Amino acid sequence: MPDDKPKITIYDVAKRAGVAISTVSRVLNESPDVSSETRQRVHIAIDALNFRPDRRARQLAQQGSPTLAIAIPTLTTPFHNSLLKGIRVHLRERDLDLLFCDLGSKERHLALVQFLQRGAVSGLLLVGLKVTDEIAGELKSMGASVGIIGYRHEDFDSYWWDDVEGARRAVTHLVSMGHSRIGMIRAAADSRTQIRRIDGYRAALQAGGLSFDDHLIASGTTEKHAGYSEESGYEAMGKLLELDEPVTAVFCTSDAQAMGAWLAARERDIRVPEDLALVGYDDVKTSRYVGLSSMDQAMQAVGEQAAVRLLARMSGESDDPPGSFCYTPELRVRRSSAYRRD
Repeated sequence: MPDDKPKITIYDVAKRAGVAISTVSRVLNESPDVSSETRQRVHIAIDALNFRPDRRARQLAQQGSPTLAIAIPTLTTPFHNSLLKGIRVHLRERDLDLLFCDLGSKERHLALVQFLQRGAVSGLLLVGLKVTDEIAGELKSMGASVGIIGYRHEDFDSYWWDDVEGARRAVTHLVSMGHSRIGMIRAAADSRTQIRRIDGYRAALQAGGLSFDDHLIASGTTEKHAGYSEESGYEAMGKLLELDEPVTAVFCTSDAQAMGAWLAARERDIRVPEDLALVGYDDVKTSRYVGLSSMDQAMQAVGEQAAVRLLARMSGESDDPPGSFCYTPELRVRRSSAYRRD
């Protein structure tokens, strides 16, 4: 008969011992940075709960090929696929095992910890997760090379984007095309990325002599892909088109949202770009074929640089101090916004 008892996790051990999960992780990895008293408390909790971490991955990593792990929120969005293409380019000729950790859209911290507790890896690329002090402690306790994409942390190689400047460039373009009623489609959940892109949107309006009106910022209700989806863009566009004074241009925080917004406009016989201009974000391959203006984040190039540097650290070819690499998105103007209003 199957065992229906809930699996004991590192969180249960930490709660029983009265310590942080990073402390439990250090004890499991035999790190010296734990006092003997705390180490004893953790071991007592482990014994009491009969906690047995899976060490098979650790054994394989020690006895076989080095293992590189990619922890990522999703494998299905065009943005993340572009990143992965860049990463995989430099893995084809390498004798290493590749593991994926699906962080999901919620409780990403928990997903990462549970993945790491299943065994050691030689290198880790962490995508789209803010590195708190607790997570930083867990990553350091692994004793592996680590790179972070999407956030910054002084202790690890970090690859990130200037979201303020990217949004500012997108909206400045719309202002230059004669638009004065410019909306914005954002994801529903607050995040550093959303806040910074709103800051860039506001800065461009103010520089163009236009007022900032938060009623012109809309989001959908669909939670798929954290709100960066076609469905969410479609829903948000519907809200903007119901305003008493319609918008004539919309800046979307992803190309997927822009595709959904475009469909919402087309269903109402609103022409793009003659009646409504659209600018997306990410510049995914599909956008180039349908004529969507977009902010190019060079995701594939970022993935390549992160992979090259991480592999150099894993092989011992590089022991440089952690680097911080900022990318500024570039505007790609296409048919969806290439129409100047009188």
